[in-house]
Amino acid sequence: MRYIKDLGEGSRLQDIYFCKSKTSTVTKNGKPYDSLILQDRTGTLDTKVWDPNSAGIGEYEAGDFIDVAGEVVIFNNAKQGKLTRIRKCHKGEYDPADYMPMTKKNIDEMYTQLLALVDSVEDPYYKQLLKAFFEDESFAEKFRKASAAKTVHHGFIGGLLEHSLSVASLCDHLCTKYPILKRDLLLSAAMLHDIGKIDEISAFPANDYTDEGQLLGHIVMGAMLVNEKSKAIEGFPDQLRTDLEHCILAHHGELEFGSPKKPALIEALALSMADNLDAKIETFTELLENNDRDGWLGFSKFLDSNVRRT
Repeated sequence: MRYIKDLGEGSRLQDIYFCKSKTSTVTKNGKPYDSLILQDRTGTLDTKVWDPNSAGIGEYEAGDFIDVAGEVVIFNNAKQGKLTRIRKCHKGEYDPADYMPMTKKNIDEMYTQLLALVDSVEDPYYKQLLKAFFEDESFAEKFRKASAAKTVHHGFIGGLLEHSLSVASLCDHLCTKYPILKRDLLLSAAMLHDIGKIDEISAFPANDYTDEGQLLGHIVMGAMLVNEKSKAIEGFPDQLRTDLEHCILAHHGELEFGSPKKPALIEALALSMADNLDAKIETFTELLENNDRDGWLGFSKFLDSNVRRT
């Protein structure tokens, strides 16, 4: 199989890919065409079918695995596929693992590291709460496979685990640098800050926002999960619960970035900084990995800056 990341201008498109999305529309002249997003585990490719009613274009929909023929062209300085043949594939013709983006790190090893951080928490109530989440088999299965975003950063299988572990590790380091930080609160908040994403974003291959995710968002959903689970623990102190919920509600740092509250606790401030750092570094990393040009790579709306490869 030839992966999307290895395709360049003039490359033949002649393989099986996952059709992540399909939109049928018309040109300014009223001519119908289909706009697709093809996907494999290395990335996605904006793709067009300029003659969707031709004999070579079979029946297919978004969510199908399709056998295609065409070529790669450059449009507006970006790679774009141009297809002349499409056939819907059947099970057994493809391995789904080749088409879903996945963390480059070992999921088992990362989860072991996360559980070690759980064990390092000294407060009995926070530790019991963390274990109630991360030692629950049903929750763990979803958490280990979930992505941290639809796009932007960590938008791959294992992305939520990778991001949560990175943020928790950064916060653990901050506690050694700044003794004023309450380690048990900060680490608990770091490990739990994005748990709402397991219900905000559907599992692969869809990896799209759920109705609940659209209406509530992962920040509120995560705080609700913590509230519900902590209230099932006998004697869980209200102040510990409120402090933890505040850190989750404030972890985007600013109201315009989606936080219902701005950080009012020093631990909430530290968490928002660690979360933003890991998200931005990963965003930049993915931008570099998915672009084979040298020098200036153009403007990134997610980084709000023109970016350059060093």
